Amino acid sequence: MKMMKVCVTVPRTHANTVREAIGNAGGGKIGNYSFCSFSSVGTGRFKPENGAHPAIGEIGALEEVEEERIEFVCEPALIEKVVAAIRLVHPYDEPAIDAFLVEIL
Repeated sequence: MKMMKVCVTVPRTHANTVREAIGNAGGGKIGNYSFCSFSSVGTGRFKPENGAHPAIGEIGALEEVEEERIEFVCEPALIEKVVAAIRLVHPYDEPAIDAFLVEIL
């Protein structure tokens, strides 16, 4: 079965909100289970440039934030809905979202 594997990083303070939005949009469904995801903690680093609207940090200054990387799968037909749900609740104006097609065995 082909599914989309999606990874998003988010400040830990907003991780539960993002996970809930993913599940409510239909992401994270595997068989008879819903709201499935895996998280790991790491450090996000970035420097907001002119024109950015940083939720954390200041324009021109390097920033480090403790973030969660949330990984989950979703049906290809739902990817646009799920990504829109993430963007709606994510605090960053440019959230890092990766998505790629995978074969579920």
